[in-house]
Amino acid sequence: MNETITKSQTVDVPDDWKLGNLADFGVFRSGNGFPLVFQGHQSGDYPFFKVSDLSGEGNQLFMNNANHYIGEDIRRKLSAIKFGPGSIVFAKIGAAIFLERKRLLTQESCLDNNMMAFTLTDNYACPRFFHYLFQRIEIGKLVSTTALPALSGRHIGAVGVLIPPPVEQRAIAEVLSDVDGLINALDALIAKKRAIKQATMQQLLTAKTRLPGFSGEWETKRLGEIASIKTGSKNNEDKDENGQYPLFVRSANVERINSYCYDGEAILVPGEGGIENIFHYINGRFDCHQRVYMINRFVDDVFGKLIYYIMVLQFGRHAMQNTVKATVDSLRLPTFQTFSFSIPKDAAEQRAIATVLSDMDAEIVALEHRRDKTIAIKQGMMQQLLTGKVRLLKSGVL
Repeated sequence: MNETITKSQTVDVPDDWKLGNLADFGVFRSGNGFPLVFQGHQSGDYPFFKVSDLSGEGNQLFMNNANHYIGEDIRRKLSAIKFGPGSIVFAKIGAAIFLERKRLLTQESCLDNNMMAFTLTDNYACPRFFHYLFQRIEIGKLVSTTALPALSGRHIGAVGVLIPPPVEQRAIAEVLSDVDGLINALDALIAKKRAIKQATMQQLLTAKTRLPGFSGEWETKRLGEIASIKTGSKNNEDKDENGQYPLFVRSANVERINSYCYDGEAILVPGEGGIENIFHYINGRFDCHQRVYMINRFVDDVFGKLIYYIMVLQFGRHAMQNTVKATVDSLRLPTFQTFSFSIPKDAAEQRAIATVLSDMDAEIVALEHRRDKTIAIKQGMMQQLLTGKVRLLKSGVL
């Protein structure tokens, strides 16, 4: 995505836009050391951000929340730089660079020495516009080739950019901000729906709440009594990114394969990772990796989709008590076979509970697709608006 431009290149530049390097419009400065003795205070004159804060809750665009604060006296003692509102901050050392997290400061703040900030020197420039500009720059491709990845302000400053007049910067930023607002609203709605689903699972899968029309008894079962449990036979070399069938591997990702060995209802769980279990459900043709457990061939009076939801909710605690500690925490066959749980005796109630939860899953997936589509639309808008290919304003006139 780095579309770096040099001043010597012949590019199609709108008449009222400037062609330059990032360093022509602002300065890059690194943060300061932050001794442990001064960390952990929840209030103060300045938030003191560390790299971990870049992924903190509420910090997806703006640095709103900090885990550490300092007073003016400590700032002076540390000779810590005050970075002003509108500065764009990001990781400058280590693997965190490649996460491509760039955020805007909303107040005067300090940064630790693993971070860097870009601060505009033009008082008329729009920080939000430059923030969107930064989102199109892959800083991971600018790191020095040393054992420890590191960014240099000199290298980032040499990135070529096209900059419209301030009035158009603000217009572009406003349009993209509206799209970000929609994305954030969808993220919040998805989080709310997930929380509701989790609460619903807690109620329905433990019989604390019964669906209308059902009042029959529940019974305790062991997974080994009601299903076949074994590992697959495929390895990573078998996968084909254009394959016709899903291949369940040792991660949350589902790969593809051109053949299948199984057809029907199944739950797939990687055998590594301890309590950090990943669960997949399928009803169709598939194959799975040799270190993935396949739970299928359920007895006639058990609905497999219900067992899937029960495992999602309850299997982690059981697995934690039965995980084999090794270089990689591993699950063994008896861990699955001895997993016990309660289910309704009435298969109709099993199916009804699973249907309620499946409907909630479908709603969440639809919202995620809408969110992802909106993100893709935003990327297309950035491609057009930040290069002058599409103009919101021309010569300062609507």
